[in-house]
Amino acid sequence: MEYKIALAKGDGIGPEIVDSAIEVLDKIGSLMDYKFTYREAPVGGDAYEKFGHPLPQESIDICKDSDSILFGAVGGPRWDELPREKRPEMAILGLRRQLETFANLRPGNLFKALKEASPIKESIIGDGFDILVVRELTGGIYFGERGYKETEYGKSAYDMEIYSEFEIERIARIGFDMAMKRDKKLTSVDKANVLETSRLWRKVVDRVAKEYSEVKVNHMYIDNASMQVIRDPKAFDVILTSNMFGDIISDEISMITGSIGMLASASIGKDKKGIFEPIHGSAPDIVGKGIANPIATILSASMMLKYSFGLEKASQMIERAVEKTLEEGFRTADISGGGDFISTDEMTKEVLKRIKK
Repeated sequence: MEYKIALAKGDGIGPEIVDSAIEVLDKIGSLMDYKFTYREAPVGGDAYEKFGHPLPQESIDICKDSDSILFGAVGGPRWDELPREKRPEMAILGLRRQLETFANLRPGNLFKALKEASPIKESIIGDGFDILVVRELTGGIYFGERGYKETEYGKSAYDMEIYSEFEIERIARIGFDMAMKRDKKLTSVDKANVLETSRLWRKVVDRVAKEYSEVKVNHMYIDNASMQVIRDPKAFDVILTSNMFGDIISDEISMITGSIGMLASASIGKDKKGIFEPIHGSAPDIVGKGIANPIATILSASMMLKYSFGLEKASQMIERAVEKTLEEGFRTADISGGGDFISTDEMTKEVLKRIKK
């Protein structure tokens, strides 16, 4: 079986970590008789400098012609002064829109071997936790009307939050489907005591919930949810929420796992094509030093195998290899706790050694 993968490596450490994931995919291919072929799709700040746009049409075409997309990271201080439409971050926002990947899956699980790296005390986290954030990705305040206007206080800016019943219902179904495959618990996070969009969100979620009688549902305001994931992260299974709230709470959860460099994500939509990327940034301060943690991108490739290609066994092989590598004490700088650590390439090689049928 052959699978075509677009490589949107991006800026900063993006190329380094994507290259690590390619090595892992190629190892899986050799063991399982799959063929992965790759085409590079320039995105981000470097793409802007070469083509005048962070998401050139050629890159869009390559991504649309591929079975899935492996995305690195974009951005950096050298492009901070660009207008919004030319900023590197517009590459990932634009690609999500182009491919209609409206659902972002962000696992937040604490590996047992990394308990000491979590800022949460052991009496709270026990042997770890496993949370899946299901975030609406192509609506809400990030894509609403925006602009400037004169007010009684002078020049002012505005960003509009807008959600349709259709958008809420389709992301709710993804959340409930994921809950059915896990512990059948779903927490819908909103701000229904203040926001009209949240009140509609809650009504639609309740309506969809009637079709999933096995799933236990509760609603929680975003401010309370932000506190509760610190107080008792094991109480959560699936968190369903909007674009902006999901962006914030998933990053919060990433930090209580020990390092943002450990967490993968999948952006999926109406078909199997998806965008798979680590949730960390481009880390321009460590580019070329060989100390970036490749695990989040390797796990993103694992999610690609699972969600886009339906290769559950191959995905599990990667997950087990990562877990065993950590259990045996190998660490990159970000998860070393100030102790000994290995390089990006060395961590990749250790994971490769442990990928077995």
